[in-house]
Amino acid sequence: MKPDKIAALVPMRHHSQRVPGKNYRMLGGKPLYQHILDTLMQVPEVDQIAVDTDSPEIISGIRAKYPRITVIDRPQELRGDEISMNEILMYDTGQVKAGLYLQTHSTNPLLKAATISRAIQTLSDAYPGYDSLFSVTRLQTRLYDQLGRAINHNPAVLIQTQDLPPVYQENSCIYLFTREALMERRHRIGERPYLFEIDADEAWDIDEEVDFKLVELLMKAG
Repeated sequence: MKPDKIAALVPMRHHSQRVPGKNYRMLGGKPLYQHILDTLMQVPEVDQIAVDTDSPEIISGIRAKYPRITVIDRPQELRGDEISMNEILMYDTGQVKAGLYLQTHSTNPLLKAATISRAIQTLSDAYPGYDSLFSVTRLQTRLYDQLGRAINHNPAVLIQTQDLPPVYQENSCIYLFTREALMERRHRIGERPYLFEIDADEAWDIDEEVDFKLVELLMKAG
C-alpha cells in the first residue's frame, strides 16, 4: 500500500467529563494537546495534520503556534458526550481528503514519532491482507468477567502469569484506516485489523487526575 497522502486526525474536545480542561491543561511545561502535535510534526510519513475541536483555547493556540495544522470546527450536532468517535471521523474524513488516515488523541503525550512511523510502515507492508491497524497493549495477567468466571486461564491450574497466553487491550494511541473501510463499516477498525503492539509506558492515556501526576513523573525520569 502506497497512499498518495496520509492525514493525521486528532479530536480535541473543549469539555472533559473527568478532568476539567484536560486537553489544554499544562503538562511538562506546555498544554497537553501540544505534546501529540509536536510528535506528529516529527513523523515524515504524515502529509497533513488536522485537529477537530470545539475549543476556543485550542483553536487560538494552534493558529498561533502551528499555522500549518488544519483546524476543523466540530459541528454542534457532533459535540455531545454520547457521540461516537466513528461519527466524528466520518465527518472529518469528508473535510480532509487522504488515501490513509491516522487517528490519535491529545491524551497520548508519551507516544513516540518513531512508533507512529513504524505503524504506518507495518500496515503499508501488510495491506491488503490487513485492511486497518490499531495499537494494543499486551496483558499477561489473570482476568475474570463480572460474574467471577475466568476469561484467559484455568483457576485449577495456577501457572505463572508470564506463561499465560497474552490478551490485548486497545489503548487508543494509533488507528490507521481508509475512508472506504470507515464508511462501509461505520467503524475505524476494519474487517481484518492488524493488532500493533506498543509498550505500556508509551501508551499511557491521560484519563484521570492521577494520570497527570504519573505521566509528569515519567517525563522527568525519561
